Amino acid sequence: MFFSLRNRLFMIFTLLLTFPFLVLSILIPNWFTSIMEERTTDSTIEMMEQFSLYIDSITSQAEDLGKQVLVNPTTQEWIKSEENGREATDAERLLTKNQLKAELSSMMINNSKSMSVSVYLNDGTGTAGNLPPLEKTIWFDDFYKDDQRWLRSHNDLMADQVNSYLLPLFDINTLDLSGVIKVNFPSSLLEKALSKIKLGENGRVYLLDSHGRNVLTGSIDTPENVVKKSLRTIKTEKKRSGLIEVPFEKEEYMLFYQKARVGDWVLVSEITKSELFSQINVLQRNLLLTSGWIFLLTIMASYLLSSTIVKPLGKLTGAMKLVEKGDFKKAKQLIPSIKTANDEIGYVVDVFGQTASRLDTLIETEYEANLRRRDAEYKALLLQINPHFLNNTLETVGGLAAQGKNKEVIDVTIHLGRIMRYSLNTESDMVTLGEEMAYIRRFMEILKLRYEEALSISIEEDPNASRLPIIKFVIQPLVENSVKYSFVEKTEAVLRISTKKVDDWVEIVVEDNGIGIPESIVEELKSDLGSHESRHVLESKGRSIGLKNVLGRLKLNYGENFTYHITSEENQGTTIALWIKSGEGDLHAEGDYGR
Repeated sequence: MFFSLRNRLFMIFTLLLTFPFLVLSILIPNWFTSIMEERTTDSTIEMMEQFSLYIDSITSQAEDLGKQVLVNPTTQEWIKSEENGREATDAERLLTKNQLKAELSSMMINNSKSMSVSVYLNDGTGTAGNLPPLEKTIWFDDFYKDDQRWLRSHNDLMADQVNSYLLPLFDINTLDLSGVIKVNFPSSLLEKALSKIKLGENGRVYLLDSHGRNVLTGSIDTPENVVKKSLRTIKTEKKRSGLIEVPFEKEEYMLFYQKARVGDWVLVSEITKSELFSQINVLQRNLLLTSGWIFLLTIMASYLLSSTIVKPLGKLTGAMKLVEKGDFKKAKQLIPSIKTANDEIGYVVDVFGQTASRLDTLIETEYEANLRRRDAEYKALLLQINPHFLNNTLETVGGLAAQGKNKEVIDVTIHLGRIMRYSLNTESDMVTLGEEMAYIRRFMEILKLRYEEALSISIEEDPNASRLPIIKFVIQPLVENSVKYSFVEKTEAVLRISTKKVDDWVEIVVEDNGIGIPESIVEELKSDLGSHESRHVLESKGRSIGLKNVLGRLKLNYGENFTYHITSEENQGTTIALWIKSGEGDLHAEGDYGR
């Protein structure tokens, strides 16, 4: 009894799964903790170094821009004109100020970081607008008292939420201090780059000044005591980057820091150990629980896996249900492999697998044959359109040439060339409805040149329907027939074309004032567009071939997602409405054929 299959499976599973899993549930979390702390430190410091380089690139541009403004002759001239107010007239000072504004605008336009620059005198007079005296301006306070040239995020006359670099404004000849040059750059530049620094799932990242204040927007969620204690330690550290661990209120705070090269700024990434290693703690708890469950499952598995008949039959039943639904691929995946191929179960499974494979192959072969046949029918239908259109267009060109209308001949030739580029694009038979309507507009230009005032055309195009994927040359045959049969008994043809999106359907309407379509032909169209619609279209002759061609192609391509309605009254006109159900995606445009 001890050496039965069930008992042997129980012993094997216990030795191979339960005992090793229990040991690993203790060792793995400790190993992960050390690895995760090491890799977190390396990756965080690396990202912070990259951010520091990014800060350097921005601040270098700000410094260069400020120096350009300082040594600019127009800036120096403006300083002198403002300081020597008695010697310069108001018009001269205004002209100098406007020239300086123009040069500052040119510098800002050429800057790749969307920086703005303004110049202020001590009394608050500036190029971006006038302020109170600088000593009373909030953003000037740090610069004036602590010689801080790099300002925290603030609102400025030229933009909201900007950081700034301040450069003393002085006469380069006398070195007399006259004011300040203020170079602004959007805080969002640094915030966007700062958001890419990820420290666990809940880590916090700040850019702080020497007083522990946030250089950018937003508040600091880290406890104030932790921030102050960390900054005191960072100031004494000679290394530019590193890790500081600060205990506070039963929590161990890990602060990664990177000293910036400007403004005594410090980049700080902070997270508690409980947050950083929360997943590892959960992993260890789950591993211990899983060890207990595995022990129980080994007992059950030793009994369940001994059943070598019920399990294969259950999978075989599931495979047969999939075959019944026509899903042969999933059925073959479910067919179990039996090691003892000489028993009855193995034979049944093997025969069923071979049968499913043969059926799948036969069905795929027949399906591919039907696709090829359908594609051949579609190509045959498409070939009926282009020669007919080309013949009519050449007749128009000939008529205009005979009348000596050279300009009109040139216009028709240009339109025809662009239309032929659209027609001869064989990469895809599908276009958007917007492209098809653009093609129709070219076609209508040719007809207008031919019929002049006798042809009245109106087109109403819904922009929401322009992205509908549609096969080429659907509207042209309808328009051509409408114009043709409108002139049979009338001297003026009135044509209206419209597209409209209604819910999931797109409606295309072509309306004319022609002689109408006899009811017998309308009924013939309905009977022809059945199971053999393409054959009837190919064999059809006479005036309805254009309409049959269009309806046949749409039926072949869209199936149940296409319907139509024809309203016709003798000698009053015909309205043809095509309805196509729009899909989930949009078709990419083939390109502007009209260029």
